[in-house]
Amino acid sequence: MTVREDREKLYKEREKRISDAVSLKKPDRVPIGLLVHYYANRMMGISNKDAITDYSLCLKAFRDLTLKLKLDLAPTPYPLLPAKPCALLGLTQYRLPGYGLDDNASHQYVEKEYMLEEEYDEFLANPEGFAVRKIWPRIATAFEPLAGLPPIYMMLEARGLVMGGGTLAGMPVYSDLLKTLLEFRKEASSYNAAVSQYTTEMAELGFPLLCSAGARTPFDFLSDFLRGIKGSSTDMYRVPEKLLKAIDILTPACYQTGLNIAKRSGNPRVLVTLHRGAGGFMSDGQFSKFYWPGLKKVLLALVDAGLTPMVFLEGDYTPRLEYLAELPRGKVVGHFEHVDLRKAKKIIGDMICFWGNVSAQALIVGKPEQVRDEVRNLIDTFGDNGGLIIDGSVGIPDEAKPENLEAMMDAVFKYGVY
Repeated sequence: MTVREDREKLYKEREKRISDAVSLKKPDRVPIGLLVHYYANRMMGISNKDAITDYSLCLKAFRDLTLKLKLDLAPTPYPLLPAKPCALLGLTQYRLPGYGLDDNASHQYVEKEYMLEEEYDEFLANPEGFAVRKIWPRIATAFEPLAGLPPIYMMLEARGLVMGGGTLAGMPVYSDLLKTLLEFRKEASSYNAAVSQYTTEMAELGFPLLCSAGARTPFDFLSDFLRGIKGSSTDMYRVPEKLLKAIDILTPACYQTGLNIAKRSGNPRVLVTLHRGAGGFMSDGQFSKFYWPGLKKVLLALVDAGLTPMVFLEGDYTPRLEYLAELPRGKVVGHFEHVDLRKAKKIIGDMICFWGNVSAQALIVGKPEQVRDEVRNLIDTFGDNGGLIIDGSVGIPDEAKPENLEAMMDAVFKYGVY
């Protein structure tokens, strides 16, 4: 067998290992699928600033991490925001390592109400126009001229388009924006090309990519990027009907982009990160009214398209297990940060694949034996039907000890063979 044939064989074996676990069939071994942010940089001795500035350094770190740990899935590098495209847009919604933060800090999201409560009606009447004229100028300084953009419906016919469009393009404020966007396209294309090259290289080495696409749940989209946690929390009391209408409007957009990217890439796995639905963020009644219906629609839309939602459940999802049990059997993966393992096994153990959840505490400050014990407990709990993928509870913490991560891998290879 040639080297190429051997790698193709390993690729197929890894894909089958994952698909078997997802569909609750026993694979040959418990698979390993890691969510990684900046840990790979620290392991390879490069700063986070350098990693988001020099794409080749960042992606080499992900490549070397995959090879060193013999992962089943190459980690997806998309959580790392590329510095140059962000700088060209004047992005204010995130702070990046080396750009307002320490060179080795993690990026930070700037939480605020980007849409005010009194602007609901304007958003509901014209979401696209509101995004362009209100949200874009508020999250990126390059788009500030769009706040004064005249109504597009004045250019519905050819003469209006030619005359009005020409006038706009000739105005210095808009022509400067067009120049910035051309530069942005160049930098964004460079980043996307580097990621595409990484994906191809890892496939040639025998490693499928964890996922190429992401989707969101509509309440989180509204809460994270429009109303903020304070605004969305009070909206459930003050303007519940408007909140529900906004959620309905956002739902198709929350899955359509991920669906399209997954179909184009050929990778069926779609990462869906949840932020506000955990126990402690809202009551069960609020979850059932404002959160779960939209989330369920997103997940079922992905499943109906033949894709596999990989759902990251941030926070404690023990109170929500009964809802997750409504999902189709063997079609969804749940990555749990905090959950009662016994209850999870009882309620959803025969419905969805469990992904996680070696504690961040063990990986950061624990000893290797503690990590091995947690892995073995997960295998003993969820391994009977094969529905288990191993990862840290929050993915791999940036501060994880290398010896603890290696202990996690060793425990899988020792205890996870069926």
